[in-house]
Amino acid sequence: MSGAQLGLAVSVFLACAVEAVEALTIVLAVGTTRSWRSALIGVAAAVLTLAVLIAALGPALTAIPLNALRVTVGGLLLITGLQWLRKAVLRAAGLKALHDEQAAFVEETAAAQLAGELTTEAIDGYSFLVAFKGVLLEGLEVAFIALTFGANQHDIPLAAVAAAVAVVVVTLAGVAIRAPLARVPENTMKFLVGVMLTSFGTFWSAEGAGASWPGGESALLVVIPAVALFAVALVASLRTTAVQPA
Repeated sequence: MSGAQLGLAVSVFLACAVEAVEALTIVLAVGTTRSWRSALIGVAAAVLTLAVLIAALGPALTAIPLNALRVTVGGLLLITGLQWLRKAVLRAAGLKALHDEQAAFVEETAAAQLAGELTTEAIDGYSFLVAFKGVLLEGLEVAFIALTFGANQHDIPLAAVAAAVAVVVVTLAGVAIRAPLARVPENTMKFLVGVMLTSFGTFWSAEGAGASWPGGESALLVVIPAVALFAVALVASLRTTAVQPA
């Protein structure tokens, strides 16, 4: 596996794992407090909807001219990556509260308990809709990441496998522990994903605009560490600034 392929697989895996953790938290909350059957039916419906959307979106996405795709997707990834990285840097510097899946689980659980009494109907509407919405939205994120990364690197199968592995790993972990995965270092993962998205977004945007990177795709092995080091330097600088007396 080349450096570019390894970078693709790792970045897709991490980004998709983050989305899968968030979806799992929602499903666990409504499943444990209201109706597992309805929540799982919602999950199944969301997965079916995703399959239809991906089948329709995939060919259309890969038919776009490569340079136009790189500029468009690269710009979107750069914007998204910078947003993720900004939040991750602020969290690491202690200037923003860390994302807490346990707190998210408690919040979803409280909302489920306040949604009214369970009915005798075959499907609990609240459990179904919350699970469906959570899996569909996070699943669309997973599909977007896998399709766009894979199309740009001409390796959709590798991106799809990385995304599938991430979803399976998180799902199996959730089934095994039946808890909101609070111990998963999601904030660290988001920091790494922010670095990856920013790096790939910069690389693809410049390449799509006609720039030529020294060494081609191997330049990513320099771009990614450079972005990571810059982010770490920002964290150190912000921490120093935060503790200085006014």
